[in-house]
Amino acid sequence: MIINKDSPLYVKLAFQFITIFFICYFINIAQNILIPFAFATLLAFLLLPLVQFLEGKNFGRVLPILIALVATTLIIVILIYFLSNQIALFVQDIPSIREHLNEHMAALQRWVKNEFHISLREQQEYLTQQADNLRDTGTMYIRRTFFSLTEIIFLFILLPIYAFLLLYYRLHIRNFLFAVFKKEYGPDIQFVISKSRLMIHQYMLGLVIEMVIVATANSIGLSILGIRYAVFFGVLAAVLNIIPYFGTLSATILTVLVTLTTSDNTSDIVWIIVILYGIHIIDVNFLMPRIVASRLRINALISILGVLIGGALTGVSGLFLSVPAIAFLKIICDQTPSLKPWGMLLGEDTSSESRKSIYERIRKITRRSPGKKD
Repeated sequence: MIINKDSPLYVKLAFQFITIFFICYFINIAQNILIPFAFATLLAFLLLPLVQFLEGKNFGRVLPILIALVATTLIIVILIYFLSNQIALFVQDIPSIREHLNEHMAALQRWVKNEFHISLREQQEYLTQQADNLRDTGTMYIRRTFFSLTEIIFLFILLPIYAFLLLYYRLHIRNFLFAVFKKEYGPDIQFVISKSRLMIHQYMLGLVIEMVIVATANSIGLSILGIRYAVFFGVLAAVLNIIPYFGTLSATILTVLVTLTTSDNTSDIVWIIVILYGIHIIDVNFLMPRIVASRLRINALISILGVLIGGALTGVSGLFLSVPAIAFLKIICDQTPSLKPWGMLLGEDTSSESRKSIYERIRKITRRSPGKKD
């Protein structure tokens, strides 16, 4: 059966949904190959202006790419070194944290005994049973953690190799895209390439700038409160803030839980929530629209669904890659006549902007009409 413009609507929709299903299935099956390649593509787009600048200074083709990758590697190493020092300080205080945690647990058990009339012995038996169940499943979680760590190491090995090859063969790939499609689609292909490059570059650069600003603000706010590991949790909250709608919540919960075990002042919990979410509100309403989201134009519903689907398909990597992937998909849909409804679905609601432009036209007409004379 051939699908064309004269096919019934239900046939077209069925074909599109089947295509989406098989694409998701392929992503889930081939994620170990696609995830490093996707991260390398984002890195290549981020480094492309620097590479082009160095190539314009007659450095050749290989040396500019190597300089850009080495500079990026140094930045990542410095960041990992900083975070590892913070984690080392955190590990040194684990005995103190365990002591405070036992105190809070004892207080919680007394409260449960007084409110629900469950004896301390019954509570202890239940906790022992859950600990045994956790021990039985511990091997599986350790195995999963081991594989996750090996995948991360594998990612960091492949990332610079893929990025180097993408930057080196970028013109070759571009010529392939022009050759594989008909000449009449040349302007559309050029538009998609140019807009995708601009969108991804500005998104990545804006994301880095936003992360630095949010990490600085979080660290200063938590340091003023006197929270232990303020810099570590400030940077962690900024990194998790990349995950839309869920990152800040996860960072806040983790910071609150650790603060409960390191501080006796209950008001610190309230102030932590106020500071982290206050900075998050400023970020969402002022920083994000001006620095990051101005080129994406994706509505909140699609962003949430994309994050959930990306996480379900590829895990944590999907949480980070879902938003730029949806933005890239929207660019393709906007340039393909048969997919324009999907591009409209992915984008923001422009009905309010249309009504606003109509009102402005009416206002201009009413201003001009009194000046006209018969």
